Amino acid sequence: MTAVRDAATSTEPSFEQLALAVDDAAKAVAELTGAARQAADEMRSAVEAAHKAALVTIVRTLRDDEAGRALLFRLVDDPLIHLLFSLHGIIRPDPMTAAQAALESVRPGLRSHGGDVELVRIEDGVAYVQLSGACNGCSMSSVTMRNTVEQALVQSVPGIRAVEVVPSEPSPTIIPLSSLRRREETADELEAAGWVRTVPTAQILDGAVTQLSLTSTRGVTEDVVVVRIDASLTAYKDECAHQGLPLGDAELNVKSGTLTCPWHGFCYDALSGECVSAPGATLEQRPLRVIDGDVWIRVE
Repeated sequence: MTAVRDAATSTEPSFEQLALAVDDAAKAVAELTGAARQAADEMRSAVEAAHKAALVTIVRTLRDDEAGRALLFRLVDDPLIHLLFSLHGIIRPDPMTAAQAALESVRPGLRSHGGDVELVRIEDGVAYVQLSGACNGCSMSSVTMRNTVEQALVQSVPGIRAVEVVPSEPSPTIIPLSSLRRREETADELEAAGWVRTVPTAQILDGAVTQLSLTSTRGVTEDVVVVRIDASLTAYKDECAHQGLPLGDAELNVKSGTLTCPWHGFCYDALSGECVSAPGATLEQRPLRVIDGDVWIRVE
């Protein structure tokens, strides 16, 4: 029986063969014109929609079952299944990866005008980019950013709501200390801006992961985890970047400064959220302040 099963398995096409077959089919469709092209596109869309609906049902069923979750993690490690889930948006790319892909789509246009763009970081829903070449410092740089770069990032990457340009060569400037003083915001102003007063810092234990369920005055509800190492506090959306499962039981190693997901062992820098076991993946950080001994967190 084993020999029969092994023989059957050996005849299955490899990942590379399947990927090549998909590429060949896509090229063939691209060469069609008129009604034939429209019919092929409609057929592909209908098949993809049916596949996605079925896959979503399978994933939800597995995630709702304790034994099923372990099986789901094993399946996701298969490159073909990982590709399939990614194509249907079931596995979400991390914001940095998605943003880089969005910029690649507009980079040829910028380069054709002698310019370029680089992604510096994503923080609090804002993508910070650096324009170079003809785009840097020219009078039209703001227009270029708004009409091209900002549109690509905001429309293509969930979670990015704005784009700011970082100067590539900041000029030295003397700034009066008085201009750096910021008026303290009132509790009402903070809450109106999406901040939520959570718990006193004393309740966030050193070397531990604290789960919190937050609801802002605007009605936004979100689960977060707060990580504390010595005096450093960092808040993240309560989702592992791998499969979006909760991090409440994650292992926090104070000595190495790492946070390890309990579900599938993905390991992150505890204070930055960058994944050390799968470069490119990051936890979604949430803004955090300590005001008068209380921890305030802003939800998206």
